[in-house]
Parts: sequence; C-alpha cells; structure tokens
Amino acid sequence: MHALNLGILAHVDAGKTSLTERLLHTVGVIDEIGSVDDGSTQTDSLALERQRGITIKSAVVSFEIDDVTVDLIDTPGHPDFIAEVERVLGVLDGAVLVISAVEGVQAQTRVLMRTLRRLRIPTLIFVNKIDRRGADTDRVLRSVAERLTPAIVPMGLVDGLGTRDARAVPHTDSTTGTAGMLDVLSAHDDELLAAYVEDGTVSYRRLCAALADQTGRTRVHPVFFGSAMTGAGVEALLRGIGELLPAAGGRADGPVSGTVFKVERGPAGEKIAYVRMFSGTVRTRDLLTFGDGGEGILREGKVTAIDVFERGSARREASVTAGRIGTLRGLADVRIGDTIGVPGERSGEPAGSAGSLGSVGPLGSMGRRHFSPPTLETVVVPARPADKGALHTALTQLAEQDPLIDVRHDETRQEISVSLYGEVQKEVVQATLADGFGLDVGFRETTTICVERPVGSGEAVEFNGKDANPFLATVGLRVDPAPVGSGVEFRLEVELGGMPYAFFKAVEDTVQEALGQGIHGWQVTDCTVTMTHSGYSPRQSHAHQGFDKSMSSTGADFRGLTPLVLMDALRRAGTQVYEPMHRIRLEAPADTLGALLPVLAGLRAVPQVTETRGRACVLEWAIPAARVHELEQRLPGLTRGEGELEAAFDHYAPVGRGPASPVPERPRTDHNPLNRKEYLLKVARRV
Repeated sequence: MHALNLGILAHVDAGKTSLTERLLHTVGVIDEIGSVDDGSTQTDSLALERQRGITIKSAVVSFEIDDVTVDLIDTPGHPDFIAEVERVLGVLDGAVLVISAVEGVQAQTRVLMRTLRRLRIPTLIFVNKIDRRGADTDRVLRSVAERLTPAIVPMGLVDGLGTRDARAVPHTDSTTGTAGMLDVLSAHDDELLAAYVEDGTVSYRRLCAALADQTGRTRVHPVFFGSAMTGAGVEALLRGIGELLPAAGGRADGPVSGTVFKVERGPAGEKIAYVRMFSGTVRTRDLLTFGDGGEGILREGKVTAIDVFERGSARREASVTAGRIGTLRGLADVRIGDTIGVPGERSGEPAGSAGSLGSVGPLGSMGRRHFSPPTLETVVVPARPADKGALHTALTQLAEQDPLIDVRHDETRQEISVSLYGEVQKEVVQATLADGFGLDVGFRETTTICVERPVGSGEAVEFNGKDANPFLATVGLRVDPAPVGSGVEFRLEVELGGMPYAFFKAVEDTVQEALGQGIHGWQVTDCTVTMTHSGYSPRQSHAHQGFDKSMSSTGADFRGLTPLVLMDALRRAGTQVYEPMHRIRLEAPADTLGALLPVLAGLRAVPQVTETRGRACVLEWAIPAARVHELEQRLPGLTRGEGELEAAFDHYAPVGRGPASPVPERPRTDHNPLNRKEYLLKVARRV
C-alpha cells in the first residue's frame, strides 16, 4: 500500500466539505452523506462549526483508493482561518482545489493557488456545482486560465449543465478533448512534441503517462467537473487522485523525522499532537526529541499513545510510519511547527510570501510564512474583572492551537490583546471562550497591526563598568536596513569564543524579543542586527567562599542590557512605520464608476488598474487594510447591490508622511527601554 496526504482547499462555500462527504460515501467509508447545513458532516466536528456551517479547524479522515491509503485533510475556506491552511500545506503530497461552477474564481481561490504553485504541491482542480442554475464551465475555465494558471488540462465535458441531471463526461481515446491535452503537455515535453511531429499522433496511454508525470512535477493541473451534491464526476476525481498525484515518500526504517501541524487538547486536558511522518517509525513508549529549530532548544517527551486514521476514524495503533499522519499523546511541551526527531527534507521552513515577517533563529537562521501575517488586533475584555487571570490562561491555551493570535499582556494597563485576520475570527474566539472555558468576554474596537523598518544605520554600545552601566556586561549592536521581506538576521562581528556561548545566545534571543516593539511600538522587521562589541566579568568569588553573582556576569546581565543598547541603535537608525495594504479587485456596473472613484480616494486607495469592459468596470487598487471593512459596507449602496469585491493582503506601505496620515503609535507592553530610568527601575523590581 502507498500513502498519500491530500488537502482539500477552496474559497468559503465552494463545496469543499460537501465534496469530502461525497468522497467518503463513494469509497464506502460512510453509509449516509452528512449535510453542512444540518451540521452532520464527518469533518466539521466542533459545535461552532455545526452551528455556523463553516470549517474552522482542519480535520483528518482516511480512505483507500485501490492500493493507495489517502489521509485527507479538510481545511477552512474562510480567509479569517487561513492560519489553519498554512499549517497544513507543509505536510501535503497533493491537493484538490475546489472552485464553484457558479461563482468561479474568487479571492481566496487565487491566494490558495498562488501558494500551492509556489510550494510546488501537485494540484487537481475540481469545478463543483455543475448542477446549479447559473453554472458556466466555459467561463470558469477562462477565468482559471487568466487568473490562476494557463497550464490546465480539462479532463472531460459537462452534459446538462445547470440542471439536476448534469453529468461529467470524461475524455477517452476517441474524444476530441485529447487534442487540447496534447497541446498543453507538449509545451512542457520536447520528446512528446517530437513524437507527435514525427508520427502525426500520440497514443492515449502515452498522453496519460505524460499527464501523471507533469502533474506530479506541478507543470500542469488537471481540471475535473462534477457535483458534490449529486455525485456527478466524483468517481473520475477519485481515479485522478489515485493515478495522477504522487505517493508519499520516506523509509519506515529511516531516521525518525516528522512535523507537528496541529495541537489540540483531550478530555483530560492532555495535548494531542497531529504529526506527518516523513521518515522512520514512531512507537508507543518511544522517547522523542522535538523543537522548532528557531529557538535552538530541543525538548523531550515519551509517547504514551498513538492513533492513526483508517476508514473515516482514528484507531489506536502501536506505531505510525513514514508517509502517514497520526496523533501522539504524552508530549506535554509539544507545539505547532515542531520537528519530531531530525529535520527532514519537507519539514524545513519553505520560502514565504513577500511582506511576511521573518524571525531570528540560531545565530542568523530565519523562518518564513506561506501567507501574510494577521493585520488586525483587538483587546479582549472579560465581563467580570475577576476573570482576567482565567482569560489569560484560556487565551494561552488557544494560542497553542493557533500561535498567530499572538496573545499580548500589557502589565501597565492590565489588558490582553490578540491578533486577528478578521471579524469572523473574533466571533469564533468569543464563542470558544464562552463554550470551552465559561468566560463571557467582549472586544474593543479592532485596529490595524503595522510594522516598523529601519531607514538608516545606527550603532550603540554599553561597556562593562563604565558610564553608569548597572549590568556586568559589554554589548555593542548595529542595526542596518535589509531588503523587504528578508525578516531579521543576527550576525557577529566579534569572536564567538570571546565569551561563553550562553551569553551570545542571551543577546540574540533578547534581540528577537525586543524587536517585537520598536520606536513607535510596532514589530521591527527587514533589518540586520550585528553584535559589534562583547565582554563579561569571569566567574569570581570571595576568598574561601562560593560563587558571587554580584562580581560575575550572568545571562540576566546580557538580557537586561541588550534592550537598552538595541533601542539606542534603533533610535539612531530611525524607523518608518508601514501599514498593511490589501489589493482589491472590484467589478461593478460601468455607470457606477463616477460614484466609486471619490469614495475610493477618500479611503486612501491607490489606483493600479481601472478599465471598462462593456457594461462593467473593473478596478484593481491598493487600499489600507483598515479601510477594507468600510468599503465592503458601502459597496452595495454605491453599486445597486451589483458590485463584487475581492480583497487580499498585498504589501506594506509607508504611513505618517503628512498631516492627513499621522504616524500610528502602539502602546508599549514591555519594560520600556526607550526610557532608561523607567526601564532600569522596572528591571530592578523584576529581579
């Protein structure tokens, strides 16, 4: 048996979860198809998912196609839960991207396809809802070719389009559709083209072999048609999954290597880690090492139980092997993104999108994200002031399942804030706190998360024993700007052997923490921080007495001094605040353009493309993320309800370059190193 880890991805309401149900029913895993509207599907198990009819958390279910065991991961379609999709992408062997035959290519469809292609994940496209009134497969194919990729191979035709009797008719050796297949495949295969030129024909079997090869290499994307509701075209899709997508690699007898892509809590509060195994075998009672690689710290834990997925449910097993997905219990300190065992070929950090934030790793390593970071934040307010402690504990547990919510505690104001992708996610957090933890909470107004970037170079140094330096440490740092999207890099211009490595590590870790809030209170990114000076007081003691930390340097000295030096250097370099910008695509009646343009200008939108196509106008503009929600609310009135808006994060743009756009300041939540006296006083109290 071969293994295949398959992701089902789509824009919200394209029919992704319904397709999962239909696949399970077709292969015989379930006897009755569940309904999203009724809340009876296999993969939407949370009460909130059943109530709202949307997928919030990724879910795993397994089935077999001939000799292939498929571990299928159903992912959220709503953009507010893109972080769930992000964590799944790194463990996939292939994907099915679902597109509605009625709505066609939508904003999230484009974001997902760009990412799948960038990560080189073999992808099939399933055009769903061919039985719905308004379905138009020709329009969808043109849209896919124009807005996603021209490298598509339709796998058949549709008979009875837009009716309950609609059915998918697959291409065969005798159909004319193979000519189009040959055109697309030969563009990527010189031998195939030469064979056609020489013989005037290519066998259907050879075309199918070339299709499987090029699909696996992500050069082309087969397009299937069907309906999850009626089952039309689903058997052809299943054959495509089994024949066109590459099986998982890895040796069961190799070194243990896997990636944790999801963490949840069991009934007793224990952690359950979902892991994709890339190599080796993990058995019950194995002692595992794990860590994220970025912090340079490995943790250990003993596996107490293992579940693997088989025919629609999880089953207790003695082991989980390479190529499969399983859940591990007993790893109390495990976190999302951890590598189990040794880092494998697919478990490293892939390149992220432009504009994403990097993070400091061990002496210079960096991580990237697949998608943009959250661009919104809000303060969570408990209805009962006495619940503040319980609220912090609850949000910390939620952050285990979704680290990007980035729980921040302001000790001065006694406030807790979280990062968000959108308003729906806020509603989900509120409902989860109420149902899961018994906490009634509200939220302050949602605000935008900006970033800071250095505009020049700045340097500062504090010497041990000089200039009223209260710490037994010498630290010199230089901050330089780096290319956009490069994140943060830490370098040394001093000898690594000049002092204990633990002190260098303390400086590097503290740099990462301190850059979480720059001159204006926002996270600092796209810079290089270089250590230019170092020094310490060696371990000393009084005569005939033990170690005296008042005479000897400790890690606390370097952790205390580094923020002061870093902020001095950053202040001398200067920083520019950047706000997140969304790229919007707005299609509306042409006669409403006159009403739209002044509103967009008032929202500080920047024109990129404005054109008229017959009776419609198409606008592609950049707009501050903070103004997207207002545009969504005003659009129906401006376009008689006919306007269609797509919006997705695109880049960061400078802000604060005029009286109409002041520099946004963010309240600090740390011991403010910009105020030396205040900082030293608070550090002394903390110690």
